[in-house]
Amino acid sequence: QLQASGGGLVQAGGSLRLSCTTSARTFSRSHMGWFRQAPGKQREFLVCIDRSGRSTDYADSAKGRFTISRDNAKNTVYLDMNSLNPDDTAVYYCAADTSSRVYCEDSGQHYDGWGQGTLVTVSS
Repeated sequence: QLQASGGGLVQAGGSLRLSCTTSARTFSRSHMGWFRQAPGKQREFLVCIDRSGRSTDYADSAKGRFTISRDNAKNTVYLDMNSLNPDDTAVYYCAADTSSRVYCEDSGQHYDGWGQGTLVTVSS
């Protein structure tokens, strides 16, 4: 299971660091992704990182403000979010792709493990 944490209430312009950890032995062999779902909207891809940590893929909405990283020794993936605005209010999910794909993917259908989500609320 994936456990996401770090969400909370933050003022516009603020920052948060989300973490996602697991006890699964497959973590270091998994690509990891972050998604979010705002109220009344579809789930949105934000960013992914390959199993080595050397390759990433960002959605336009995340470029320049969000940074993904991972620590395979700690079985943890991070999402650093800066310059938050009220449009970033959503439940944020981490996900794992345990397949043998070479690169991480931006489609949720490629992920076979999902965390429970952590709520981020940005006030204006």
